[in-house]
Amino acid sequence: MSTNEPPIRPETLEETGIEKGLLLRLLAKWMTIRDTATPSQLAGDIMLSNSVVIPLLEELVSLGMVESRGLAGQEMSSEIRYALTMQGGRWAAAAFEQSQYVGPAPVPLDAFCDQIESQKIASEHVDHDTLAKSLSMLVLPEMLINQLGPAVNSGKSILMYGDPGNGKTSIAEALGGAFDQTIYVPYSIEVGGQIISFYDEIVHSRAESAIPSQGSAYNRKVMDPRWIACKRPVVMTGGELTIEMLDLSFNPLSKFYEAPLHLKAAGGVFIVDDFGRQNVSSQLILNRWIVPLERGFDFLTLHTGKKFTIPFDELVIFSTNIPPKTLADEATLRRLYYKIHVPSPGSDDYLKIFNNVCRERNIRIDQDLLLAFYEKYYQRKNITPAGYQPKYMVDHMIAACDYYGIDHVINEELLDYAWQHLLVDPDAGN
Repeated sequence: MSTNEPPIRPETLEETGIEKGLLLRLLAKWMTIRDTATPSQLAGDIMLSNSVVIPLLEELVSLGMVESRGLAGQEMSSEIRYALTMQGGRWAAAAFEQSQYVGPAPVPLDAFCDQIESQKIASEHVDHDTLAKSLSMLVLPEMLINQLGPAVNSGKSILMYGDPGNGKTSIAEALGGAFDQTIYVPYSIEVGGQIISFYDEIVHSRAESAIPSQGSAYNRKVMDPRWIACKRPVVMTGGELTIEMLDLSFNPLSKFYEAPLHLKAAGGVFIVDDFGRQNVSSQLILNRWIVPLERGFDFLTLHTGKKFTIPFDELVIFSTNIPPKTLADEATLRRLYYKIHVPSPGSDDYLKIFNNVCRERNIRIDQDLLLAFYEKYYQRKNITPAGYQPKYMVDHMIAACDYYGIDHVINEELLDYAWQHLLVDPDAGN
């Protein structure tokens, strides 16, 4: 497995890529919170080195915004403590009025774009064994796995469709687990003097920083702490998705932005589950993404009117049980590179799923009884099985056993009972 190179820590103001005034205001806000602070404490707060923070503090002192409050300890080597003056307090309050963001210093948009380009998801190869392992908890035909493999490696869009309850969502989530490279995401991004919060603890899972290649520049320097080493993210949205959620979210009270979900998925997997069941039409959603899906970049707009370009690098998976031709017109559907049908399980796969569920629940089932049940309810009634049904039925039978105070067993009576709760009209065929 190849590794992605982490960004290198800046040692000068110029190397941060951030305008000095923004960093001065950020320091002033941190000093409001801390009351008094040493350069090292402030460096830890904004996640920049002392070599960047100390000159900024010296400038604030020269402007009369900050004053020294003596040594932090008794030793001569102790750092000087600093605090805001009355003038500095008023200036910090004005900085809070402009933006209430208090956190690590942001990274510039150019640095973000360069890092995303260097760790593209298509650069990580997923072989058959890795993919099969990530899908091993599911019972899937080999043909389907072999269809998914090239699609995953392409980094292009995937439309998975088929009858409900056959594992499309589980497959999509498992595909994200096939990737194991470490990538680097920033706490926040600066664009046009505005701050966009990016790192999300719900979306991004921290990972140990990978060891860079031998001879790399990183081996001689320190990683930029404004970035976090993470696993490739797997982000899912469903029926709640709206067009507005695909744009920046500006909070008029805090006065900074939140990155949209699909941007937070950069370098990873973005899943649109239950596609076609959103309050906005699937055609409109795909229209919004025609350029990103085809060209690999997206446009976002600040409330100031400034537009900017960002990379659109992620494996986008649309999952639906609606016939694809009713989702959008042919010209739009062709922009979804891979259309993969997830079939209903055949009899052998259904029986295997049923046995797997019983094994997980530590319940024994007679194979002749299971075969007789399958023939009675599926074959004779011409009902197409679904992958979710064995688990539902076993759970119903366990609940019945618990109610009657008996050991967990499976017999013909309990199978008949569970079947009655499985379908809206269990006696109807297809």
